[in-house]
Amino acid sequence: MSGDPSGERINIPSAALVVLIGAAGSGKSTFASSHFPREAIVSSDQLRAALYAASPGRRRNDVFQQLLPIVETRLEAGRLTVLDATNTDWMRRSELIRSARRHGRPAIALVFQLPVDVCLVHNASRPNAVPASTVRRQAADIARDADRLDLEGFAGVFIFRSVDELSRVRLEIERGPVARASSS
Repeated sequence: MSGDPSGERINIPSAALVVLIGAAGSGKSTFASSHFPREAIVSSDQLRAALYAASPGRRRNDVFQQLLPIVETRLEAGRLTVLDATNTDWMRRSELIRSARRHGRPAIALVFQLPVDVCLVHNASRPNAVPASTVRRQAADIARDADRLDLEGFAGVFIFRSVDELSRVRLEIERGPVARASSS
């Protein structure tokens, strides 16, 4: 379940953990909102906004630890969980994969490996743009890891390398009884 997703249909199990991986400005949130039910999306940006509204002095890099219990609860209940965050750190991805396995759910990686210039333009138009150096570092991390994500334990890896590929993808969520995936 790896490869070039352009024009192909991607089937997502209804109880899967879908990990979006991409630099800031790569189109992850736009893709998620147009392809997945709103209630399935766990967004680092939305959680960060809620946390900082409640505690303005809070550190900005502590959101991942706040996301994990939400992901755990959803996976335990057998609910489709789409993690909308950059997910460029392999150690954090390994925590997510372990969580999916613990609950017998498949982990699917959707990788947004768009050209860094595209990400920089999109990022610059965002109200909460991150520094360009951060976008470049995230893009470099993805370029380093993209072709070996299947070795991390993802059940499926789909890599998008252009906006055109993203516009052609057909995603279907497999319906049916919630079955636990094998945890081999």
